[in-house]
Amino acid sequence: MIFGLILAGGVGSRMGADKPKQYLEIGDKPIIVHTIERFIEYESFEKIIVLCPDEWIGYTRDIIKDKCENKKAADIEIITGGDSRNETIMNGIAYIEEHYGVDDDTIIVTHDAARPFINNRIISENVGKTLEYGAATTAIPAVDTILDCNNGVIENIPDRSSMYQCQTPQTFHAKQLRELYFSLTDSERGILTDASKILVLSGKKVAIVNGERTNIKITYKEDMIFAESIAKQIFSIRSATCS
Repeated sequence: MIFGLILAGGVGSRMGADKPKQYLEIGDKPIIVHTIERFIEYESFEKIIVLCPDEWIGYTRDIIKDKCENKKAADIEIITGGDSRNETIMNGIAYIEEHYGVDDDTIIVTHDAARPFINNRIISENVGKTLEYGAATTAIPAVDTILDCNNGVIENIPDRSSMYQCQTPQTFHAKQLRELYFSLTDSERGILTDASKILVLSGKKVAIVNGERTNIKITYKEDMIFAESIAKQIFSIRSATCS
């Protein structure tokens, strides 16, 4: 079985808004609703699960009901996330274990709620690469020079040709990810910046799926300008396709 986990635990402190960024609107819809609608288009999900802070569960349920145009949104589960990204994913796996069971073939596709321009191609390739390699993460080649710095001073300039910028989805076999996560020490868990590092620290392969420049994570105020522009282009393309 394949499950979609939409991670909606961000508080949006860098956005400076009065609510978490995933609930801000682009094109008259909350960002998280755009993300959910794209996930619904991938028809192989057994269930889509949204994980958010407990105090936002009711609000999330209401906006999905009011704003999501796809009737399948009524089947989405909304549960409480954790104190960190990886704890949130573990909560998702625990929920799947309780309600559906988890075995060696159970796959989870984890994605940022604040990346609303995900598409079916990226999700499908994530699942395919995970079946082939065991895990996958979405990334795009770095176009800028990357500086490795310490205390504001450059220590190293890596070869850009081998550098990638990580996006999401990140896709895993749920059982393996959970076992590897709980096998790490507290200090190892403390340096985790994303779930794929759980496998990297354990010597496992994580395949790269080519992302897209439009698969942006909305983090800063100026990102909303880019997002509105991308949303208009997507709406224009979809309208032309349907006409």
